[in-house]
Amino acid sequence: MDYSHYRSIKVERQGRLLTLTLNRPEVLNAVDGQMQLELAQIFYDVNLDQDVDVVMLTGAGKAFSAGGDINWLGETTDAGTSPSTLDGKRVVFGLLDLEKPIIAKLRGPCVGLGATVALLCDIIIASDDARIGDPHVKVGIVAGDGGAVIWPQLIGYAKAKEYLMTGDLIGAVEAERIGLINHVVPESDLDAKAQAIADKLLRGATLAIRYTKVATNIGLKMVAQAVMDASVAYETVTFHSQDHREAVAAFREKRRPIFTGK
Repeated sequence: MDYSHYRSIKVERQGRLLTLTLNRPEVLNAVDGQMQLELAQIFYDVNLDQDVDVVMLTGAGKAFSAGGDINWLGETTDAGTSPSTLDGKRVVFGLLDLEKPIIAKLRGPCVGLGATVALLCDIIIASDDARIGDPHVKVGIVAGDGGAVIWPQLIGYAKAKEYLMTGDLIGAVEAERIGLINHVVPESDLDAKAQAIADKLLRGATLAIRYTKVATNIGLKMVAQAVMDASVAYETVTFHSQDHREAVAAFREKRRPIFTGK
């Protein structure tokens, strides 16, 4: 499989382990149109890659991902458009359809779409400085790109609704305690811990591991099928709201937004 056309995601091979690195470190790996397009395709390509048994997903530099690039969102708002709903759905279903086990390795901020991508992975390992959250509502839009799918499945509806409706971030230790992620380790141990889990999977019975994941994901895919069309539709509506325009303006003017519920 040739990955040379990917610009926002760095692809590296180590035997039968494939590492995907979100690679916009100058903006904390924030997702713009190009990265969203690449995230919408790369997991389908990896699924077809016969030379890969295990996948590692991480971010370059000091963050996993700061979520949606507010400058890009502002440009779409100025143009009277919104991010592609098809690409948003393909990110979610690309991860759910990926048969090979995928490990998320998190450090620093992991928010918004970045959090959705990480939480849809199979095993999630974070350094103790990581912060995880879905602050869509803080920029006046619905958590429609998969947050409404995965958060309730991991931590239950009560806690999920609290975090999705407030947009508050969770420290890695608390995220592990409530079952949002699998492991939290000191930052200095993060790479070794992730590699140890990858090595264990690589030594395992590949087909048994792969199809165990497929079987386990069936229920989650049913939830996603039921939720995603409505959630991306609601998100699109709020992209055109006054509150979202106010959030973009406040970001540009370096002030707190004043929301009016319109």
